[in-house]
Amino acid sequence: MDAVEKIIVVTRKTPLEELIERFNSRAQAKFYLEHAGAPFARYEAEHDTYYQSLDTLRKGLPREPKAQYIDRSFLPTFQFGDRDLVVTVGQDGLVVNVAKYLTTQPILAFNPDPTRVDGVLIPFLVREARRIVPRLLAGHMKVKRISMASAELNDGQALLAVNDLFIGPRSHISAKYELAFREAHEPQSSSGIIVSTGTGSTGWLQSVVTGAAAITKAMVKKEIKMPAPNQYRFDGASDELYFAVREPFTSRTSQATIVCGQIGPQEYLYVTSHMPGYGIIFSDGIESDFVTFNSGAIAKVGLADRKAHLIVGTL
Repeated sequence: MDAVEKIIVVTRKTPLEELIERFNSRAQAKFYLEHAGAPFARYEAEHDTYYQSLDTLRKGLPREPKAQYIDRSFLPTFQFGDRDLVVTVGQDGLVVNVAKYLTTQPILAFNPDPTRVDGVLIPFLVREARRIVPRLLAGHMKVKRISMASAELNDGQALLAVNDLFIGPRSHISAKYELAFREAHEPQSSSGIIVSTGTGSTGWLQSVVTGAAAITKAMVKKEIKMPAPNQYRFDGASDELYFAVREPFTSRTSQATIVCGQIGPQEYLYVTSHMPGYGIIFSDGIESDFVTFNSGAIAKVGLADRKAHLIVGTL
């Protein structure tokens, strides 16, 4: 990329800060948790660790270019520049959330607390900032292009996902829709459809596969070999998606022959909603990041035209 003009550091509220917002004060939050038997000290420790990490990062970043700090709640309205270096300090979900608002800007992800954060998408520790950031600013960066999924609706709404899309009911009732993939199509009733990227294949898709295999094994009372992780996990840069129908129900009006499949480049899964007022599509497990999907809406689901650019090392 061209020379970096600005470093944008995206932060998140800690669980303690969210509790204080909910209960209006730290004292009230503490009272509520302790009354419920929850350890308030755990929230304090996580909060302190996060802000210690932010302080370490501030000290590790160079004076130039200028660094600007924003909370992730401002992402929907924030205007990123083409020559920004975007830094995240938080969980994997923060990386995912940020990626959907970028085009070609690289993401530098730091893990603020390796004891609590898995860091599947977070290659660096905060203490490494002082060493690696100058090299990155000099252009010595190794970038991995992460594929995203896209859902485009016939009414103009659209949604991107770094991990997965959920297509189905807003609450715990059956989704009604028509599913079309390649030459096949059928009416279905289910708990919804998961469309997973390679990045998301270690998450919701893994849960779907694990649960389905375990239930089948228990119900048929036979020894069934559970699928190995490498049978359903695939690389985040892969130009393919996988879809899985959750809990498909067969009846006189619904079928279940198209329950999973691989969506390749230039291929699409089409879903036509038959849900009068409770259909929804949301991305990456964030229910507030959604588009409505009610009767008459048609979703065209496939690989997104753009990819996220995740910095994974220095050259």
